[in-house]
Amino acid sequence: MPIALLIKSVMGLLGILAILFFLFFLSLKSKKNVKKKLQKKKKIEEENSGTNIHYLRSIIKNKESTTKELQEALDLIILHHGTISKEKNIKSLADFDVYMEIIFKICRHPNTTKNLIVKFSMELEKRNPEFKKEINDIMLKGLNSRIH
Repeated sequence: MPIALLIKSVMGLLGILAILFFLFFLSLKSKKNVKKKLQKKKKIEEENSGTNIHYLRSIIKNKESTTKELQEALDLIILHHGTISKEKNIKSLADFDVYMEIIFKICRHPNTTKNLIVKFSMELEKRNPEFKKEINDIMLKGLNSRIH
């Protein structure tokens, strides 16, 4: 009888061990899911935060934005996105186009002031001296289009 009892005990322990392994792997999977959810949540928060370049562009594109809102948006752009990528690839060209669009839109905005335009372009030039000519050119085009 002791051998049968020993076999039953080993089988019981193997069953408990199998359940513990199952619970262990289940908890690892749930930790990975929690990490993925936290990463997604963080990404969504960044996208919805006030420092997202697309959000700030939408403020500048909105013709009803006040001068104060424009000033805050431009300050946040300089603070968080003030450096234009120097690499010569498609993404850097798209980044450069975003800044050129911002300058053009701010020049054309009905609630802008000369101080906003000059301050933004000077800050952008200071942070990106290699794009100084392009920044000045687009600023002049924006101001000239405002007159006509």
